[in-house]
Amino acid sequence: MTSDQSVTIVRICFLTYPPYKYTMTFTETLLIALIPSFISFVISYLVFHQQVVSYKRETMAERAARHFLKHKTFTDRSFDTLQKHLGGWDDEPDELRRILVRAGAVRSFRDNKEWWTLLSRWDEKIENIKSRKN
Repeated sequence: MTSDQSVTIVRICFLTYPPYKYTMTFTETLLIALIPSFISFVISYLVFHQQVVSYKRETMAERAARHFLKHKTFTDRSFDTLQKHLGGWDDEPDELRRILVRAGAVRSFRDNKEWWTLLSRWDEKIENIKSRKN
């Protein structure tokens, strides 16, 4: 037997090992399928939870602005008042203006000051102005 023949025999034996054919049971197949499914579920849940938290964080400033603008007795608020009570907008007043617009507010000017009113309360503001004139 030459060395080439012995290498060929070793390769054939290596390729056919193990000599028996193993079949998986239903339980083993089920477990192998459930493991990636569970990992995928956990990852999807974590991503969803992160998106919900991010959405709440983004809309919290809008909700706070809407809260101040829905006050019973004040239909409009000055920008300075909103900036003071909402806080954190001293460096970027334009960002606060964007938040007010997203909250549904409209800007007006009175006495060289900027005032904001919810669009849904615009009719109420006009009624208050008419009642003051009469």
